[in-house]
Amino acid sequence: MTGIRLIWSTKKRLPQISPDVQSCLYPYLGAITRNHSGKLLEIGGMPDHVHLLIELSLPDKFSHFIKDLKASSSQCIHKNFPNLHDFAWQEGYGSFSVSYSALEGVQKYIQNQVHHHATMSFEEEYLKFLKLHQVKYDERFVLG
Repeated sequence: MTGIRLIWSTKKRLPQISPDVQSCLYPYLGAITRNHSGKLLEIGGMPDHVHLLIELSLPDKFSHFIKDLKASSSQCIHKNFPNLHDFAWQEGYGSFSVSYSALEGVQKYIQNQVHHHATMSFEEEYLKFLKLHQVKYDERFVLG
């Protein structure tokens, strides 16, 4: 069994995901994942980004799944938090496969976001993952 780690930020990395927004957003992202025959293993983040660890049984529909996650969750935030009418996600996202043996470590990493971000920005974290997974990218566009 393998998992998929997903990471993306708010547009311009604006700190719009307050604890109130998190308490609405995270279960909603889990429900969307289940609607796509997936399983949310872990979710976490900071005011400017989210991390999801999922299992997805329909990988051929992956891009549709991501589009639905981001679009529907934006609509949910707009509906439930009218003061965040300008809320949006960044255009892109990071997607990294996770082997079964690494699932627990990734779950712990996601659970400890506050600790990680005491010394590292989202941008630094994201670039670290890209380099770790040897993803080639253009720095002009990678952070959308």
